[in-house]
Amino acid sequence: MDKQEKLFKDDDFYPLSYRMRPQNFDEFVGGEEIIGEDSFLRKAIQKGYLPSLIIYGPPGSGKTTLSILLAKAINADFIELNAAIVGTSELKEALQRAQRNIELYKKRTVLFLDEIHHFNKLQQDVLLPFVEKAIVILIGATTENPLFTINTTLLSRCRIVELKPLSSDDIRKLIKKALIDKERGFGKLYIDITQEAEDEIVRFANGDARIALNTLELASFVATPDNKGKITIDLSTVKEVVGKRIFRYDQKGDEHYHTISAFIKSIRGSDPDAALYYLAKMILAGEDPRFIARRLMIHAAEDIGMADPFALIIAQAAYYAVEVVGMPEARIPLAEATIYLATAPKSNSVVLSIEKVMKYIQDYGVSPIPEYLRGDSPNYRYPHNFPEHFISQKYLPEGIMEIFYNPTEQGREKIIKERLEKLWGERYKK
Repeated sequence: MDKQEKLFKDDDFYPLSYRMRPQNFDEFVGGEEIIGEDSFLRKAIQKGYLPSLIIYGPPGSGKTTLSILLAKAINADFIELNAAIVGTSELKEALQRAQRNIELYKKRTVLFLDEIHHFNKLQQDVLLPFVEKAIVILIGATTENPLFTINTTLLSRCRIVELKPLSSDDIRKLIKKALIDKERGFGKLYIDITQEAEDEIVRFANGDARIALNTLELASFVATPDNKGKITIDLSTVKEVVGKRIFRYDQKGDEHYHTISAFIKSIRGSDPDAALYYLAKMILAGEDPRFIARRLMIHAAEDIGMADPFALIIAQAAYYAVEVVGMPEARIPLAEATIYLATAPKSNSVVLSIEKVMKYIQDYGVSPIPEYLRGDSPNYRYPHNFPEHFISQKYLPEGIMEIFYNPTEQGREKIIKERLEKLWGERYKK
């Protein structure tokens, strides 16, 4: 319990974000659905029960704090290890300590494993019998999706709890509390903050409580007191301390997939401003520009298709620019392609048609090719020998009457539809 008691100790030596950590569930901000009065966790610990958990969420969302509060609530011994640096021997020592706690003191142990996604399969397997027999209550914290990083055998013995980034209102609550708290915050000092400065901290924190409070603390050090000792944190002070804006983005994590998803959906939704916003985010985060260009090419064929076939050429040109010109200049053709695709007419008839015909073949198999379409058959009628370079003859195998391509009336595809109706009559009049 020494480490747990130290964490809640009022000591100005620790950073503000450390001192302001919640000391009870009522102070915990942003996880009401997780630990609120009606939550399963709150009801469980009120009865003295705590299951093993995998707490999944971004930095600064309260994973460590929540774990300590849960251990404290059931009066358990709290062991904290970081999976990124701990070895198997240290893990076994912690598990043996948990075993002794039960045998000698009838006391439960919460083993908090920060960054548990760094554990390999062998290390995770070491935990299994101890979690299975409840010798230890495991709380694993991770910023990575546990469905992809944690063994299914270990996941089956744990509950997954997901913490979201704090909302802007949550961050503002933390800032205000830090300014008025006389025991752990700045309540004994004469500190004021302008609305613009607070807004800037909220934007800079991007849902991370630790960043918000550390920025507030640094700004209080930088700001110059007036002749009465009053410290005013204004916008210029905050901008001075935040430096280059940082934001969450892991090229192999959820933020990577969420961002590219939002990017493509914004283009599909014909919103060039939103699409450019997500493009800029990816560029500033160091995303592979070839990945972005490849997705633009896929989108051009899938969601624009025959409504504007030139979209695919624009996307290909952007990919070529990335390869030949490189970054940062290639950001411009990437932006051009993004704007073009976002403002182009949309049609998903291409992807629907290829999926439909592939499913048809999978369901019914392939049929023989008509004799007159094979090789140099004398029975084949050459369309260029007929008026308008067209002659009505059956090209699909015998017995197949399916319409696989259904053109829309979007953009250029409307012209295509009209031409097919003219050539094939009722076949395309739908």
